[in-house]
Amino acid sequence: MKYTKTKAVLNQLVADLSQMSMIIHQTHWYMCGPNFLKLHPLMDEFMEEIDSQLDVISERLIALDGSPYSTLKEMAENTKIQDWPGEWDKTTPERLAHLVDGYRYLEDLYQHGIEVSDVEKDFSTQDIFIGLKTAIEKKIWMIQAELGSAPEIDE
Repeated sequence: MKYTKTKAVLNQLVADLSQMSMIIHQTHWYMCGPNFLKLHPLMDEFMEEIDSQLDVISERLIALDGSPYSTLKEMAENTKIQDWPGEWDKTTPERLAHLVDGYRYLEDLYQHGIEVSDVEKDFSTQDIFIGLKTAIEKKIWMIQAELGSAPEIDE
């Protein structure tokens, strides 16, 4: 079998991108306070971007003869992104910081995928990982700016 490690990273991304979509959705639902009118619709755009990444990753895994996770049980059992109960006890800045944590995890996983696909010489998948990692880094910068912080991508 070719690209065994690359396919493992792809499937991990399937679980984690699915989880990230739900965390963004939760942020969208439980958001309140200052900047609500600006940030609430922005979460729809964030979900669309993550869902688009999920589709690209899943389709690439299938193209490599892999089998993406496709049930809620599989996603929950395999994701490494922490979730929170849906409660009103978190502020919008706390929820945005939680999004940054998820995006930072995805950034690291994409970097791991870049390295693994390089070793396995799957340069088409590596190109996907590079492009999606770049998009994630931009999202980290934007949320960090909203929170009044530097991106801290290189730390």
